[in-house]
Amino acid sequence: MFVGNAVSFFGYQFTAVAVPVQMYALTRSSTWVGLLGLAALLPLLVFALWGGAVADAVDRRRLLLASSLLMWSATLGLLVQALAGLHSPVLLLALVGVQAAAFAVSTSTRSAIVPRLVELAEVPAANTLGFTMSTAATVAGPLGAGLVLARTPGAHSVSAAYAVDAVLFTAALWAALRLPPLRPERVDAGRPGLKDILAGLRFIGGRPVLWLSFAVDITAMVLALPRALFPQASVERFGGPGVVGWLYSSIALGSVLAGVTSGWIGRVRRQGLALVGAVVAWGLAVALAGLAHRLWLAVLLLAVGGAADLVSAVYRQTILQTYAPDELRGRMQGVFTAVVAGGPRLGDLRAGLLAGLGLTVDWVSGGLAAAVVAVLLAVTFPALVRYTAQR
Repeated sequence: MFVGNAVSFFGYQFTAVAVPVQMYALTRSSTWVGLLGLAALLPLLVFALWGGAVADAVDRRRLLLASSLLMWSATLGLLVQALAGLHSPVLLLALVGVQAAAFAVSTSTRSAIVPRLVELAEVPAANTLGFTMSTAATVAGPLGAGLVLARTPGAHSVSAAYAVDAVLFTAALWAALRLPPLRPERVDAGRPGLKDILAGLRFIGGRPVLWLSFAVDITAMVLALPRALFPQASVERFGGPGVVGWLYSSIALGSVLAGVTSGWIGRVRRQGLALVGAVVAWGLAVALAGLAHRLWLAVLLLAVGGAADLVSAVYRQTILQTYAPDELRGRMQGVFTAVVAGGPRLGDLRAGLLAGLGLTVDWVSGGLAAAVVAVLLAVTFPALVRYTAQR
């Protein structure tokens, strides 16, 4: 599963860069780029919750394979529309929505599988390894996508990026096929329904540490993520679309560096306090990056933010996985996926809609707001900062 995820996630980054670049080329509007986040948001929310409930009631291997096939089909759809030269922003939005639905189910299922494969004490290390892998792919993928977009002539550039993703995503299908059967541990697990989803939400609502960890993450992504501004920034501030890959990979570059030096993460007992501190650091680093007018400095500051983001992501995931019993882990990961994947989409929408304020104001104000709100949440609801790791 680790190898399959590493290869396929690297390929996915080509699409993650190509879609907003294609949208900006078609519309010349960061608002349309931000609407990509809105197109993905509803499918993410609905199918992450539903997929998590299904993952608690069926063989997780089969569900992972089915959702991966759907995601692959959406990538093929993006490739076909680019090759056909359809030039339709609405079609791009629709295909992104389908891809988001499949991503929500597959990610919820994949995360729920992890505690079935490793011992409880190894979950933080396994999560760190997984996040480091995904962020390494998020470094190399956008840089590769930037080269493809810069070197491939004309309209064929985004087609080439989609093709790379379509080919490499077959590794995810191989990974799902290689897993053993992963049937529910509870023999009485029945057909998933609304009551199961609501039971998972009640579990979270009754535990302040869990819902506060989600609230902090939403704060970080919705208020501070400047991703929807990258195509505009590359053109107006940093010399052209060929450098956009550096902006998209910079956050992940910092996450990789944090991941390869992350042995200390599993030894921290005050995980809640560390989570809040990491979110504050993320917001401040993003705000400073918005003031930078040299590409190397913007990349450096975004990398610092990415390092903080990896730390917060590992602690969020670990707290959730160790807090919930196995029969609830699918639903917990469904909510986690809805928050972690939905938050950035809302962040894209926010950044795109506020682009009229000016690139610098939009970018910097979001980072500062994220840091301030995270501190206010920690002070107002101290349960999270008091949380210590379970053994």
